[in-house]
Amino acid sequence: MARGELGDFLRSRREALRPSDVGIPSGGRRRTPGLRREEVALLANLSVDYYERLEQSRAGTPSEALLGSLARALRLSVEERDYLYRLGGYATPKPGAVTGYVDPALLFLLDSLDEVPAQIVDDLTTVLAQNALAKALFGRWTDGDERSRNVVWRWFTDPESRALNAPEEHESVGRGYVADLRAAAARRGPDVVVEQLVADLRAASPEFAGYWSDMQVDPLQSTRKLIVHPRAGNLDVQCDYVRSESTGQRLVVFRPQPGSHTADSFEFLRVVGDR
Repeated sequence: MARGELGDFLRSRREALRPSDVGIPSGGRRRTPGLRREEVALLANLSVDYYERLEQSRAGTPSEALLGSLARALRLSVEERDYLYRLGGYATPKPGAVTGYVDPALLFLLDSLDEVPAQIVDDLTTVLAQNALAKALFGRWTDGDERSRNVVWRWFTDPESRALNAPEEHESVGRGYVADLRAAAARRGPDVVVEQLVADLRAASPEFAGYWSDMQVDPLQSTRKLIVHPRAGNLDVQCDYVRSESTGQRLVVFRPQPGSHTADSFEFLRVVGDR
C-alpha cells in the first residue's frame, strides 16, 4: 500500500458525498464540501480521532471488518469497495462474504423510505440494515451476531421469531424461506458458509430438515402476509423484494395493502418507535 493513498481515497470519497446521500439533514451551509469526518465516523461506528488518523495515514493498517464498515458508511460501489480492500492489503471479499458492506443503491432506497418498514438482507436472509419503522416492527436485528441476524435461522430455532406471523401462515412462510435458501445455495455453488448453515439448521430443526428434503427451489417473491403486532394490531402487508444484481442483497419492503388500516398502524409505530 502506497503511504497516504488509503487516506487520500477515504478523504476523496468523503468529500464527494452530501449529507442527503446518507440520510443526514444538511443543517444549512457548510464551509467544506462533502461529509464531515465526525459524520463518517458515526456512520462507520468509529471514534472521530481514529477516523482522522486513518485519513492522515497515522493509524496503521485497518482490519477487514473496519474496511467493510467504511465502505458501507461512504456508500462505495462494489468496485470502489474492492479498491479500498486492495489499498488495505487484503484480498477482495468473495460474493456473499459477511463484511459489514451494504449495497449503496439499496441503502439509498432504504434511507428514502420512512412511511413503511423496510430492511436489507443478504442472499442468505441475514439482516444488514433496517429503517426506523422496521426496528419498531421487528426489533433491532442488526445489533446481534451473524446467526441471530439471520431470518431463516431465527425462524426455525427461536419460537419467538414467529410471534408476529399469523399461525395459519407459518408453514407457507417456513417453506418459502427454505426454498429461498436452496436457491441461494445453488447460485453460490460450493460454499462453506451455506453448507454449515444448512447442516446446523438440519440438526437443530426437524421441521427445517423435512422442508429441505422436499428440494423446493424458489427465490422469495412478492408475498401477502398478515403480521400480528402486540401494539399495532393486525397488519395486512405485501412483502416485496428488490434484488441488487451486483451484490445479491435484497431490499425488503412491507407495503400496506390498499383499503386496510395498516398505513395508520405504521404511523402509530412511527410515533412510539422501538421502545
